[in-house]
Amino acid sequence: MSEIQNHPAKITTLYGVYDADATILGELSYWLGARIGVRHCSLCDITHSLFKQKAAWQDCLKELQEIHGVKFHAYHRNDQPAQVRKVIAGNYPAVVAQDESGQFSLFMTDAEISQCDNSPEQFMAEIIGRIQK
Repeated sequence: MSEIQNHPAKITTLYGVYDADATILGELSYWLGARIGVRHCSLCDITHSLFKQKAAWQDCLKELQEIHGVKFHAYHRNDQPAQVRKVIAGNYPAVVAQDESGQFSLFMTDAEISQCDNSPEQFMAEIIGRIQK
C-alpha cells in the first residue's frame, strides 16, 4: 500500500469515517443494501460483523491505544468533526490522522482500506506500520 502523506509529527488520533449515516434510516438502509449487494463500505466490513462490532476489532483498538498511544474514533458521514470532513472531501470511507501539533491529514483512502481484506488484524498492522514510520 502506498502512504498518502509522510507524517513527521507523532500521530495521536485517527478518525475513521464510514460510508453510511448515523441515523436509524441510514443504518437500516446501509444494512439492507449491504445484504443484497448494492451498498458497500470497506471500513464497515473491517470493524463490524452482521449485527455488531467485531471482537477482533475491539482487541485491535485496545492495542493501538495501550501500546502505541494512538486513539481511534469512528464516525459516520453525518456526524464526523468538521476538520475531518474537510480532509475527506466526500471520499468515503477514509481514515484521517491528527498529529501532536493538531494538524489533520488523509491517512488511508477507501482503496487502501479495501486492501486489508475485511481483516481487523491486517488493517491494524497497516496502521501500525504507518504510524511507526
